[in-house]
Amino acid sequence: MTQAVAFGARTDEAARAEVRQVDGRDVIWCEVRGGRHHGALTPSGCATVRGAVHLAADVGIPMVLVLDSSGAELGAGVAALHAWGRVARALVRASGVIPTIVGVTGACVSGPALLLGIADAVVMTEEAFAYVTGPEAAAEFTGVPVERRALGGAAVHDSRSGVATFVVADTGALTDAIATLISYMPDSSLGDAPRVTIADPVDRSCEIAASCVPSQPTAAYDVGRVLGDVFDHGSVCELRSRYAPNVVTAFARLDGAAVGVVANQPQHRAGTLDIEASRKAARFVTLCDAFNLPIITFVDTPGFEPGKDLEWRGMIRHGAELVHAYCAATVPRVCVIMRKAFGGAFIVMDSRGIANDLCVAWPTAEIAVMGALGAVQILGGKGVTEESYTEAFLNPYRAAERGFVDAVIDPADTRSVLVAGLGQLSTKRDPGSQRKHSNTPL
Repeated sequence: MTQAVAFGARTDEAARAEVRQVDGRDVIWCEVRGGRHHGALTPSGCATVRGAVHLAADVGIPMVLVLDSSGAELGAGVAALHAWGRVARALVRASGVIPTIVGVTGACVSGPALLLGIADAVVMTEEAFAYVTGPEAAAEFTGVPVERRALGGAAVHDSRSGVATFVVADTGALTDAIATLISYMPDSSLGDAPRVTIADPVDRSCEIAASCVPSQPTAAYDVGRVLGDVFDHGSVCELRSRYAPNVVTAFARLDGAAVGVVANQPQHRAGTLDIEASRKAARFVTLCDAFNLPIITFVDTPGFEPGKDLEWRGMIRHGAELVHAYCAATVPRVCVIMRKAFGGAFIVMDSRGIANDLCVAWPTAEIAVMGALGAVQILGGKGVTEESYTEAFLNPYRAAERGFVDAVIDPADTRSVLVAGLGQLSTKRDPGSQRKHSNTPL
């Protein structure tokens, strides 16, 4: 069921907006496509989009913008550039107030492509493409010809740029993907995501999760199997799965309530944190905090990935994005340490040091400045062996004694522990701040 909403667009404009039911909830649904010049944005068309964003923010419901646009209308001159800039300003002002989702079904080029970077989530069809500067300009500047899909096709944004949250087959699948995203989010920052009734017992034993993590500290495994067993069956929805796969970001449900999940993925790059993984996780943590989703973090990382290239590209700044996002988050935050938790990467993965609300560890957890081999290489002259270091430091009980871990739990009890913990934290509130905003490293 849809209901037309007039935003003052002329009949020849490419932009249309309406109130639409998605997953049983009202959203403002705006499409930019067709028209005289392949969805080119004119000043009046941009006014339609801008009005739709303002209305969504005013009434407190999600905003969906579906684009197939060749960019600003050349015939309108600089007025068209100013017009899409006003759309960008509207989206920025709505950011963190209502969920904003952009779908791309064809072209999304030039300045309006930057709208994808502002939105909370982006869904692209396989045939879609997006770029700020086109193939002709890129070839002229670099001297290397490039085809438009190699420059900004959906596959590029799925795995390399991280712009795409999902890439789907067609427009029907795009609508379904948008509905899935909305199902985990509230209408606005003033509310909570809908809770669903489930048949999955809250005290179900997590035997699969308990058996997934190998005893060998360097053995790889799929953390997705752990998450699938801990959370409500079938509820884990991974976002940006092909981008920076060494960290998993996902929506999930626990006892029917929506939560955000961050987890190291030992299957990729041994679960280390690099620049892209830090940025991906930081953006997700900020999204969850904006829309009142508790954040549950699963830790198994040997540290930050080393390398000159990473340091030169700004590992310090981008690693700081993640620690800043966690420290700034005011929603309930729970950390589960499964296996390795070493060095600075352990701290930034929502440790007690940056004030999480509940921190539990499995008996297999190794919490230390570094692993045994590296420590012995540094301390070997003082009679320290791998065995003695492991016995003295590489266990969760020493951390628990010092208050860095609240409890060492049976892995099979993880689900029930998380349900109980979030229940106790359900009344957590942000005390507020006198400052306008922090100066983020983003």
